[in-house]
Amino acid sequence: MSAQAGRRGLRKPVLRAFALTAMAATATIALLVGGCVTVRPPGGLEPSKPNLPEAARDNTALGVGYLREGRLDLALEKLRRAVEQDSGYAPAHATLAVAYAQRGDNDLAEAEYRRALDLADDPGVRNNFGVFLCGMGKTAEADRYFMDAARNHDYPTPEAAWANAGVCARKAGDLNRAMADFRQALKLNPDFGDALAPLATQSYLSHDYLQSRAYLQRYEQVAQPTAQTLALGANIERALGHADAARAYELKLIRNFPDSDETAQLLKRNAAP
Repeated sequence: MSAQAGRRGLRKPVLRAFALTAMAATATIALLVGGCVTVRPPGGLEPSKPNLPEAARDNTALGVGYLREGRLDLALEKLRRAVEQDSGYAPAHATLAVAYAQRGDNDLAEAEYRRALDLADDPGVRNNFGVFLCGMGKTAEADRYFMDAARNHDYPTPEAAWANAGVCARKAGDLNRAMADFRQALKLNPDFGDALAPLATQSYLSHDYLQSRAYLQRYEQVAQPTAQTLALGANIERALGHADAARAYELKLIRNFPDSDETAQLLKRNAAP
């Protein structure tokens, strides 16, 4: 399995936004674009020194925004400047780690994640670092970070860490552990789609088609369909002998995801003599 394929089932790290007022954002952008320009205030007073910790927070916020817009180079510029301005500001390091990972600079990303956690033990960053490590094939180490996040009472979404642990366990070949982790995620949040979908898939692979359909129906009540879930629905219904229901899933798949691998496989299968 490729590294990219191994990451498909994992929840992507959530970029944490930092609040900026419109005036603060405008002032920060002007400072960053204008360079080292100072204006002597009236009365002959010396200009005030820049507030570097505040500037680091502003640049981190700008970096988050650029990442969300897909402007990776600008995001890296702002985030690097943020850690230069305040090397002890953990969110800047954590967000820079995400940016480096997106660019494929994995050694730099790992170093920034570790630096962020040295500065502040944030369970959300631990979960995100686990996602990164699992994508790199370091499944055992990733699991430790997922469990630290999942069991931290200050983490508002422990079900995400449990589901990620399940994906990583499945990648490592431990299906029993994966199923247990997904069920734990559902125990915490019965409507958590990121646990319902893999449970539906694994139940189908275990030939428990009715259970698979039950999980998928619960998923459909709380989340939007994907090419994978529509293809799964077609396979479940066909296995149960419900040709019309299977065809309905297939039509949705072709209509909603015409360029997906699942649609290509379906059309190839239907074209076979």
